[in-house]
Amino acid sequence: MSGSGIQFFNRYTGQVETEKVYGESWLRFVLFNPFGQLALHAVVKRAWFSNWYGWRMNQSRSVSLVRPFIEQYDIAEEEHVKAANEFTSFNDFFYRKLTSEARPINSEAGSVVFPADGRHLGFAKASEVESVFIKGQKFNLECLLGDADLASRFANGAAVFSRLCPVDYHRFHFPVAGLPGNARLINGLLYSVNPLALRDRLAILWENKRFVTEIDTEEVGKVLMLEIGATNVGSVNHTFVPTRPVKKGEEKGYFAFGGSATFTIFEPGRVRLADDLLEQSAEQRELYAKVGDSMGMIMA
Repeated sequence: MSGSGIQFFNRYTGQVETEKVYGESWLRFVLFNPFGQLALHAVVKRAWFSNWYGWRMNQSRSVSLVRPFIEQYDIAEEEHVKAANEFTSFNDFFYRKLTSEARPINSEAGSVVFPADGRHLGFAKASEVESVFIKGQKFNLECLLGDADLASRFANGAAVFSRLCPVDYHRFHFPVAGLPGNARLINGLLYSVNPLALRDRLAILWENKRFVTEIDTEEVGKVLMLEIGATNVGSVNHTFVPTRPVKKGEEKGYFAFGGSATFTIFEPGRVRLADDLLEQSAEQRELYAKVGDSMGMIMA
């Protein structure tokens, strides 16, 4: 990140780019202005605020926001299953489905794939997430998972934090084939997960509302997948069926309006993350990649 904005490395262009932040002036107000911080703690982080905003985005009149949003953020309309004039609300557009051709799933044997479109950070060890953020902040895997035994088991395994911006495709998918269990809810608040917020308060990750799903696989043992809600995302919607086998890249669910994030964590010694992901994360920079692209390889 630089003073000019949030920077990320785009896997497809090979360039460092600056993010177009939806509602950036408002975000900076609530994070850095004393009056904005009062609003953040009194109102913005509360579930009722996100639920109210989500309700607004479900109203039919909100459909008027779709076309300006598409044009301002250069959304690729040709990827959508629905045409722009077929959406019934802004939320209907926000968690839109894409054609299968738009997001092919990496079919290479032994690959694991990104679970969502977004900006990703990769860590060789889940217990070392704090290395990308401001020094002095300690990452608490036990609090994130809400389970001391799971935290101990996965502390030295590879992990990937995937941040979805409002401009991104907002359905999330399974990074591996396997047998998923139930999504366990850990209730919490709804702070923003934007880097502007996380760089000063890493604890947001384990204070926010989130779901934890354990996936049993043949090739990599158990895999953990978390969905983390954020400001204006009071709703995490799961579309998968627990205890039914899933394919790599199959849809798991979707987020309603706002920014949000997923966390994928592997057992130690099971997966080596992609070189560009590790290299950019070591530079404290996110990697932009799309759902279904290779996130790493299973270790022999």
